Amino acid sequence: MREVVNVGPGPAYPYSHAVVAEGRFAFLAGQGPFRDGRVVPGTIEEETRLTLENLMAVLAACGSGPAHVVRCGCWLVDLDDFAGFNAVYREFFPEAPPARATVRADLVAGRVEIDCIAVLP
Repeated sequence: MREVVNVGPGPAYPYSHAVVAEGRFAFLAGQGPFRDGRVVPGTIEEETRLTLENLMAVLAACGSGPAHVVRCGCWLVDLDDFAGFNAVYREFFPEAPPARATVRADLVAGRVEIDCIAVLP
């Protein structure tokens, strides 16, 4: 079984916000610092917070939450932003954080993007 989950009007491009597989796992597409379909530029802390808020909204739509995230993929335009990114990331995953990879990337929009895999409770 495969269920597509989109939040709001859905993505403007050919992908889904999330796909729930077998009713057990949620695979979330990368989220960025978007509001109403537009990038909201700011400090790395502001962009990371908005990105994680967007990710949490998709997780909630899947019936999951941060305690059930098992892996995150994180992309930063500038690795000098790593400390500010981590400070906000810790707010969302304060204890027993998920496995994670963080790499530098040339992103289309914003300074940060995060995707994840979660187990459904």
